[in-house]
Parts: sequence; structure tokens; C-alpha cells
Amino acid sequence: MAIKKVWIDEGCIACGLCADTCPEVFEMADDTAKVKAGADLNKNEELIKKSTSDCPVNIIKVE
Repeated sequence: MAIKKVWIDEGCIACGLCADTCPEVFEMADDTAKVKAGADLNKNEELIKKSTSDCPVNIIKVE
């Protein structure tokens, strides 16, 4: 199933793991992770899923 939306809930600890795992989709800004505008979610689906499962505070969400 294709990912249609990715977001990060409150509580990011700014570990940078998501940005290291999938820099095409995630970036660090202002001591928190953000989803890059216009990121190709379908092309990066596997790395998004890895980032979601590896997040130490479990706040990366996908739809």
C-alpha cells in the first residue's frame, strides 16, 4: 500500500535518526525533525517505514 502522508507528532527528541536514514524525506530544523515539502513518498517508502519503526520515541506517523 502506498504511503499518502507522513507527519511527525509532538515529542521529537532531535536524535536525527530519521534524517540520517531517509534524508530525501526528513530533515532536522530548529531542534526537531520535519518532513520535507514535496518529498517523493512512494519512491522512499521502504526508508520511511524503517525510519518509523526505528524512531526511539515512536512519533513518525504514516497514512
